[in-house]
Amino acid sequence: QVQLVESGGGLVQPGGSHRLSCAASGSIFTMGWYCQAPGKQRELVATITRGGRTNYADSVKGRFTISRDNAKNTVYLQMNSLKSEDTAVYYCNAEGWGGADYWGKGTLVTVSS
Repeated sequence: QVQLVESGGGLVQPGGSHRLSCAASGSIFTMGWYCQAPGKQRELVATITRGGRTNYADSVKGRFTISRDNAKNTVYLQMNSLKSEDTAVYYCNAEGWGGADYWGKGTLVTVSS
């Protein structure tokens, strides 16, 4: 069983930047971030394979950057030019051996002045 621990949530002003981190307790393959805004379904933000191939939701392209450190089993989400509509709980996701799917508990990012 792999544990995912997110960190970095908080209050950010519109137009500001923020970085989220997620550390996995074991070896994982594709990692990603999803978000769930109040009253909405959880949706993809970005994913990154172990080889570094990335995929982004259209709403964050050009503003967010996902990266990872394989040696640390850690994935990051650098969020720039934040908007109020980015306010959500952000969840870390990881694919483990045999297609196992793991989720973190989520970290809240609030974009507000």
